[in-house]
Amino acid sequence: MNWQTQQTMINSEPHLKDVQNQEDTRDIDIQKVGINNLDVPIRIQRKNKTNQTVAAKVRMSVSLPRKYKGTHMSRFVEVLNLYRMKDFSSEDIQCLVSDIKKVLKAESANVKFSFQYFVEKKSPITKLSFPLAYDCSFEGDLNGEKYRFVLGVKVPIATLCPCSKEIAEFSAHNQRASVKLKVSFNQEKDKIWPEDLIEMIENCASVSLYAILKRSDEKYVTETAYNNPKFVEDILRDLVIKLRQDKRIESFETEIEAFESIHNHNAWAYQAEGI
Repeated sequence: MNWQTQQTMINSEPHLKDVQNQEDTRDIDIQKVGINNLDVPIRIQRKNKTNQTVAAKVRMSVSLPRKYKGTHMSRFVEVLNLYRMKDFSSEDIQCLVSDIKKVLKAESANVKFSFQYFVEKKSPITKLSFPLAYDCSFEGDLNGEKYRFVLGVKVPIATLCPCSKEIAEFSAHNQRASVKLKVSFNQEKDKIWPEDLIEMIENCASVSLYAILKRSDEKYVTETAYNNPKFVEDILRDLVIKLRQDKRIESFETEIEAFESIHNHNAWAYQAEGI
């Protein structure tokens, strides 16, 4: 059933007063108004041509002209309902945003899906496999005819302090850290997958994290981190170089936070280009 058919059924119901379409006199355009934190299961296309069902939190919004009192919240869900059985890709997000903009008769529309994405990861020595969860997001923004898609990932990593290694006789403090990265790209020419960004970030860490480690794996991870000490500044700079070298990426925003093990504060670094 398409949206037009749904609307025909709705419009056949007894007439009720439409307060949202009433005129507002406060002379204020609203940039974004809609719904947030809607839970929905969706299927995500994977780089290996399979799909993964995820539980997503959805935010959908449109611009609202000053003359209207409110937007029609139910219509966001009606449009989304037509897409939720698809294998979602960046192209589907563009179609969804375009339909929301059309149905709500708005100048601009925005949709964001936030979800946990699982990637099978093998321990470094024993090669035991277990899925590792990464927070990911798909966001589409359509302003007039200008469309922008943003892919986001949040990747847990480990860092080992170069200063601690240098000054201590037989140890160095290390900690888990989190790298957030959002990139935009021209989906008509290029394709970037969550796996691409996850791999890029993990290659910049002192060492990456795993869901399962036996003793030989733990020895490898510990020694790898010790031989690859990095400040958050080091990780940021290494990541920025990789992002600049990837010609598919039009803009990026990234931040790194290390959850310090011997300080009562966290170390943090941020960089954005092309935004």
